[in-house]
Amino acid sequence: MKHSRKKNARRYIVAASIGALLSAGVATGAYAGTTEESSAPAAAPAYQPEMVKALATTLGVSEKAAVERLDREADQQDRFAELREDRVSTLGAFFTKDGSLVVNAADAGAAKEVRAAGLKARVPERGESELDRIKAQLDAKALKSAPAGVSAWSVDLASDTVTVEVNGDSDAATRSFLKAAKSNGDAVRVVRGQEKLETQAVVPPGSRMTFNGYLCSVGYGAKDRNGKQVLVTAGHCIEDLPELAYNGTRFAKGTHTRFALGTRSVDMGIAAVDAGNSIGLDVTTYGRAGTVPVKGSKRAPSGAALCKSGQTTNWTCGKVGSYNVSVTYTDQNGGPDTVVTGLASSSVCTQGGDSGGAYISGDQAQGMTSGGPSNQRCNGQVNSPGSSYFQPLDDALAYYGLTLNTK
Repeated sequence: MKHSRKKNARRYIVAASIGALLSAGVATGAYAGTTEESSAPAAAPAYQPEMVKALATTLGVSEKAAVERLDREADQQDRFAELREDRVSTLGAFFTKDGSLVVNAADAGAAKEVRAAGLKARVPERGESELDRIKAQLDAKALKSAPAGVSAWSVDLASDTVTVEVNGDSDAATRSFLKAAKSNGDAVRVVRGQEKLETQAVVPPGSRMTFNGYLCSVGYGAKDRNGKQVLVTAGHCIEDLPELAYNGTRFAKGTHTRFALGTRSVDMGIAAVDAGNSIGLDVTTYGRAGTVPVKGSKRAPSGAALCKSGQTTNWTCGKVGSYNVSVTYTDQNGGPDTVVTGLASSSVCTQGGDSGGAYISGDQAQGMTSGGPSNQRCNGQVNSPGSSYFQPLDDALAYYGLTLNTK
């Protein structure tokens, strides 16, 4: 049976024109932001100049310093990847404010190997595996009864805790959740005074992707194991697997989603792209920083520089927060609360209408906007203060067996 009008009204009518890589080329099959190459093209810069400018603004440094920061982050991530390939026993890693990658080593021997690789090391009291175990227990409890007073809970490698963000504790489910959380002692950190969260949606007009009278952001283009083109987007955008249109013309049809209002959810979904159409390979910045090419989907560690594109707040930047974040989304139309797991947090500012928006770090695609604080308002600047949650792209690609389209 179809749901009532209230559910449709909450339809995550996510007006993010270029929630990701769809641009004017979607309906025609042409890629956005591409130009004809000259017979002797100049060597491309290591990073998109416009994005360097935006990140410099975010970090409050010169463009030269921003490039140096990106270089350092990339070099440290490569060294960390080599350690893992060499099976050095590590328990996660995170960037500090000064751009240093700190690696959690399992023991003193592993810490010595980390330092020998030129990275900072520490041996934490708990580390990623133990914190993941505690969080999994909290996930299981929340999925039985959604704690409306708990906005989010996540593994925070920097503080070596599972951090629980609370907006109130008047309901029984929240009190029970907090009791279970506190039973873990100082392994859990409770932060009060937070806002309720919601998936970020607005009603049209002015969409890039429309369906059933509503609109949503477009995500990333990818191909499945059979070589068929698909759109990867926020799952709540295609909850009922609708036909999707661009400029009034159908270009895709929703096929899979892991989001369902009021039940255990993961905010990822895909749609089959119709023959003759394609998803662009450049993220729009709404004139703030040109366009940014997508060259991969290597996950950026906590603390890495991050920007996102979305219709409402356009091009905003900040840093990666934590991964493996669970949240409780409150329905603004009176529907049931929904617990969503597997998200990532960030200090990127978003508002209603940004859902599905594309997050990117350097030239590596990171994910799609899922939600954020209900009453958050960004100030219109690239580095607007705020926070948001996104669905990591690499998890969606792995779950659906997809290969990201890249330049």
